Formats: sequence, C-alpha cells, structure tokens
Amino acid sequence: MFDIGASELLMIVIIAVVVIGPKDMPMALRTAGRWIGKMRRISGHFRSGIDTMVREAELEEMERKWREQNEAIMKAHPQLPSAEDMGPNSVSAEARQPASVAVKPEKAQPEAEPQPEAEPQLPLPPP
Repeated sequence: MFDIGASELLMIVIIAVVVIGPKDMPMALRTAGRWIGKMRRISGHFRSGIDTMVREAELEEMERKWREQNEAIMKAHPQLPSAEDMGPNSVSAEARQPASVAVKPEKAQPEAEPQPEAEPQLPLPPP
C-alpha cells in the first residue's frame, strides 16, 4: 500500500528519535498505536457495512430472479386442483394411475394370536 522500504523506515525512526527525543518516544509510540487502532476499527466497521450492503443487494437480486422463475413456472404449468380441494367425491390416487402401472397386491399378514385380557386391578382398601 505505502511501499516503504527498510532504509526509508530507518530514516523515519532516526528523525523521530531526534525530533521527539528518546524520553518521550514510548508515549509517542503508544499514541500512534492508538490512532492506528482507531483507524483500523473504523475501516473494519466501514468494510463490514459495505459487505452487508452487497449481501443485501445480492439477496434482493436472488429473490427477484426466484420470483420471475416462479411466475414463469406457474404460467407454464397452472396448478391442478389437489384431492383436498375436490372434496369427498374425488377420484382416489389408485384410480388416477395410468393403466400401464401395475399395482402390487399387498402381502397377507399372519393373524396375531389374541392376547388374554388382563384382570382389572382394584385399589387397596384403606388401613
């Protein structure tokens, strides 16, 4: 970004030591560090705001495309009435199957043996 080489950085450090002095150098570096931190936070906040705006714009674009595709599909294939919409006299799913589809007969289930009825339990009398 700033393309500062090692020799240029050394020159800046020497000038800073001469101008600021070695006694006040730690305080100046702390202050510079705080400013750099603030600038990084502000730029990060700005960058996240821009990213959020881009994501929202992409989301709106995807929703618009989805709506257009959905409308095109609905125009091309109008919705057929469902069995629930037709009421109790509607044709069952088996009757609507084409004749070429063979329906397999269900396997016979062995009858279960009847379970003996359990005797009802009476509550115990109070002592």
